[in-house]
Amino acid sequence: MKILIVGAGAIGGYFGARLLEKGEDVTFLVREKRKQQLEETGLKVKSVHGDIEAKPQLITARDVDNNFDLVVISTKSYQLAGAIEDIKPFVGRETMVLPLLNGVAHVDELVESFGEEAVIGGLCFIESTLDEEGTIIQTSPTHQLVYGERTGDKTERILRVKQAFYGTKADFELSGHINQDMWHKYLFITAMSGITTAMQSPIGPILELETGQRTIGTLLDELVGVMTAIGAPIKEGIAQDQFVKLNMMHPDMKSSMQRDAEKSMPLESDHLQGFLLKNAKEHKLAVPVLETIWTKLALYERTREAVSNK
Repeated sequence: MKILIVGAGAIGGYFGARLLEKGEDVTFLVREKRKQQLEETGLKVKSVHGDIEAKPQLITARDVDNNFDLVVISTKSYQLAGAIEDIKPFVGRETMVLPLLNGVAHVDELVESFGEEAVIGGLCFIESTLDEEGTIIQTSPTHQLVYGERTGDKTERILRVKQAFYGTKADFELSGHINQDMWHKYLFITAMSGITTAMQSPIGPILELETGQRTIGTLLDELVGVMTAIGAPIKEGIAQDQFVKLNMMHPDMKSSMQRDAEKSMPLESDHLQGFLLKNAKEHKLAVPVLETIWTKLALYERTREAVSNK
């Protein structure tokens, strides 16, 4: 299977490197600066599951190539529009598009660009980042990528994907209910990213406080209320399940959004918290904790933009 990974950052670079390690036909679509860096240093991963060094196949959006069987999108949500334009030349009639973005709003954008049939569902759970030299640092026991047909069917093409992923030194899981999985991940990451970034703290110190416990519980209830109002395929009791999951996390765990904020980078708040806040307003739902978190993130973005424009 001919696989194109869009981006060679902390997520796409990690899972792409694991596929390369196995011997799969993987190409990375990258910006010119990242291409030059990888040509000089190679793709390097330092992981609790074993380090990797590879010389990957690299292309940029200006290069000409044949269509790929599978295109994996691992960009941030605010980079999606550019990524869609970049991959159009590489998506053929039979190409599958597998997004690993947080949230769900990106699915409609991809369907609009490539058609209902092309887009399959996906998500991932991993804690990884790039260091100053461009090395991928992966530190958590979890390194899971979940994928599947959005219809839930085990089609011939999705079984070919399964075969390509099988035997890789990461947890690639075929799901028969990927839509629900994506919404459940959306619930978890919106709560986790919102609370840690707004509080400027890892999850542990927040959970040590009784007020922190109540704030997280209320936020999860608000998010579930919005998701229920818009007909999301979430299961009963998911708020409590995610509350327990958050309480089981390592106390030093930070969300990727918090790490981005610490680096003065853009945030995915529009795509995550903003999407649900917009729907809450449309359904006239009271979501005071979500509004408070959104306000904090919006103020961060204003300050960041003001500084960058000086």
